[in-house]
Amino acid sequence: MKATHGAAADQGHALASPNGNSSGVEPPVLGGSEFSDYFLLDNLLTDEQRALKKKVREFMDQEVIPVINPYWERAEFPFELVPKLAQLDIAGFQIAGYGCPGMSNVTAGLVILELARGDLSMSTMMGVHSALAMMSVALLGSEEQKQRFLPPMARMEKLGAFGLTEPTHGSDVVKLETTARRDGDSYVINGHKRWIGNATFADYSIIWARGDDGHVGGYVVEKGTPGFDAQVIKGKTALRCVQNAQISLTDVRVPAANRLANVHTFRDTEKVLLASRFCVAWESIGAAIAGYETALAYAKQRKQFGMPLAAFQLIQYRLSRMLADITDMLCMQHRLSQLLDEGEYSMPRVALAKMHYTERARAILADARDMLGGNGILLDYHVARHLCDIEAIDTYEGTDTVQALIVGRDITGYSAFVPAVPSHH
Repeated sequence: MKATHGAAADQGHALASPNGNSSGVEPPVLGGSEFSDYFLLDNLLTDEQRALKKKVREFMDQEVIPVINPYWERAEFPFELVPKLAQLDIAGFQIAGYGCPGMSNVTAGLVILELARGDLSMSTMMGVHSALAMMSVALLGSEEQKQRFLPPMARMEKLGAFGLTEPTHGSDVVKLETTARRDGDSYVINGHKRWIGNATFADYSIIWARGDDGHVGGYVVEKGTPGFDAQVIKGKTALRCVQNAQISLTDVRVPAANRLANVHTFRDTEKVLLASRFCVAWESIGAAIAGYETALAYAKQRKQFGMPLAAFQLIQYRLSRMLADITDMLCMQHRLSQLLDEGEYSMPRVALAKMHYTERARAILADARDMLGGNGILLDYHVARHLCDIEAIDTYEGTDTVQALIVGRDITGYSAFVPAVPSHH
């Protein structure tokens, strides 16, 4: 692999444009990793890791990217792609056993990056299913619960959702109000959840609720349970394919056997949230790479004033800045993944990564959109979809501010989450 960036647009075919493209630039197929892996990090991977990364990239390029835009525009999820996605055998990411692939954190990150580079809605669906729902069972469930729930989820015969956020509790979800009251051999759950991805079609929804003892527990609510009502949140301008829902729970009766056995307090959820934020950090890098690769390919094809855009100094400067940010993120995230593989788990480190990458990804995608001119707002070129979707990535699994406060508390020793109310004399 060469560190120089060849003619991305010259390799591969152009996608047909339904908008009657007459710009002289067909919507470019995204380039290979040689156009973004400037410091040759792929050389550090095993043959198996490179092969899996390539397989996921080809799946997204061939099966998802050509069809995803109409679904995004209609705010529908492409369910027919789920069986094909299942054949990749990636569901569950780092979970070992129970039919799951047992990836290292480095390997899982590469897979997530490639999913996100293709489409953030697809990567989010997989993140909710694997890094939230499945990971909740894997980290906090009993052996019997793992045996019961994980194998069909690994085959993607059963899909999962994760219900933590509430209408009035997002960043302060530790104060969640949904309740779970013990009644014989069941729990009766009442409350509301909001922004819950996959919830309208999930077979297993992990609902977090406060028990009679005041502590938070996780409950697997199975599809079709009476009193569970999930309504799609409409009007989104980001992650339009993801079926986020507002959930109403009215006397939802859940068997006691479906309460995750190893959840004792709200702090136990942090084990799952760490895995999920790690996933989201990789998603941001994938989206940034998509924007950079498209901008690079476009700049080589598009001519203005008789010259390719790529020949202009300002364009080269902007592309170089994009590549510098991507290289920075990739190096930082590879090291974070290695630390996790070594057992060095740290929520502040993951928070720092998520905070930094989403901010840079937003900037890169905005720059890519601008470099494409008017074509940048067309779905045909994919950058507009990524630019809209990254707004949701920046917010979910902890906003930029929340991540900064997690890091700030770690490095200063002071918690600034709840500001002090000034006294009045």
